Amino acid sequence: MEGVLIHPQKIMSPMLDELMVQQQLKAPYKRWKHMVAVMCLNLTYRKQVKTVLPLLFEKYPTPLAYLKGRLKTQQKILKPLGMWEVRSKRIRKMTEQFLTWDGKEASDLHGIGKYGSDSYQIFFLKTVPDDVQDKELKKYIDKI
Repeated sequence: MEGVLIHPQKIMSPMLDELMVQQQLKAPYKRWKHMVAVMCLNLTYRKQVKTVLPLLFEKYPTPLAYLKGRLKTQQKILKPLGMWEVRSKRIRKMTEQFLTWDGKEASDLHGIGKYGSDSYQIFFLKTVPDDVQDKELKKYIDKI
């Protein structure tokens, strides 16, 4: 049912505190999930994001599933992160663009800024940008 939220006990695997969100995303559609995750991490705490993303990806495991989903249901899932109306619309627009995206520059996608772009380069393109500013990304780079 579209209007029913998934119960936490149905989540296949919760996200671990000691790992970055980006390290815990599962295939398929890992790149799309990454973009959604970095958008969710904007202006909120990663602990909150780690509880919301499993719910969101259980309900919407693919970009097409997200686009076919009801905006109100998506907003209800995203509400604990704050700015749920703006966030859900940005994710929707990014998802529309993602379907035809060439996979090169993350910042070509709607709502993906410097953090999202740096994160994409590190986790998917396996390159480290010269001017990483985010403290969590810097910690991750120091470990690799």
